[in-house]
Amino acid sequence: MEYLQTLALITDSAVRLSVPLLLACLAGLYSERSGVVDIGLEGKMLGGAFAAGAVAAITGSAWLGLGAAIVVSIGLALVHGYASITQKGNQIVSGVAINFVAAGLTALLGQAWFSRGGKTPQLPNTARFNSLDLPFAKALEDVPVIGPIYSEVISGHSLLVYAAFAAVPITWYVLFRTRFGLRLRAVGENPGAVDTAGISVTWLRYRAVIITGILCGIAGSYLAIAQSAGFSKDMTAGKGFIALAALIFAKWKPVNALGACFLFGFLDALAIRMQGASLPIIGQVPGQFMQALPYVLTVILLAGFIGKAIPPKAGGVAYTKER
Repeated sequence: MEYLQTLALITDSAVRLSVPLLLACLAGLYSERSGVVDIGLEGKMLGGAFAAGAVAAITGSAWLGLGAAIVVSIGLALVHGYASITQKGNQIVSGVAINFVAAGLTALLGQAWFSRGGKTPQLPNTARFNSLDLPFAKALEDVPVIGPIYSEVISGHSLLVYAAFAAVPITWYVLFRTRFGLRLRAVGENPGAVDTAGISVTWLRYRAVIITGILCGIAGSYLAIAQSAGFSKDMTAGKGFIALAALIFAKWKPVNALGACFLFGFLDALAIRMQGASLPIIGQVPGQFMQALPYVLTVILLAGFIGKAIPPKAGGVAYTKER
């Protein structure tokens, strides 16, 4: 029973840690399915996190913080879209530039506005998305097996956690069961054919980039005003890049993305749980090793266990309309 409780606690932590990865991974999925490679997921998440933390601190409203995060993230996404779609610039360079600008600007504005070393003030619970207890969670917590799963793993998360997991079937439906999704996938494979059919390649890609901005804004909000109680400098800590790795690991499919992000979240949760632990034969596990373990395993998984991942054929290629 003790092992089941421990597993439930690790899984609960994995769910929380996988949420920003999942949202960023789905964001990259929309963008890359349209043919726009987006290395700037990290920057958009960071910009969204700062906007959420700053506005929530000033107004005391988590919803206004979420709205500000989405607006800022969409703004950065449109900058990337303008550079890579309209101006046909290098998409990798544009994404990297957004990451650098977001990292520098959030720290600068945080220090200028709040004088806390780049951090926003500590948020009260009223300015955050707090945990929600689902019906009967307290009543069932002592029931063997079912109780820990329902009360620890399923219940007790913020609204943004449930929204992130609901985004997976919604994304699958949009991509594979709607006209917009069909056109989006087509423009990532053969934009010339889409253009020949009289559909605007530019407008389709801009819509994909806007959706990417929305999802990255929600991911940043989760980090700043749900998982934490305010923004801190570089709080994304490479999650945007891990989300890109998860996207490749998932082979650009939304359901696979859920599994990949949960796997990375579980590895992260396990690493946190194992810090300072003593294992048979090995003995005391160094904390630095456990902190690096999720990133090392990410490289190993990508290097040898996913097989051949084939991206959209037009990914990273600017489209020039034939005349």
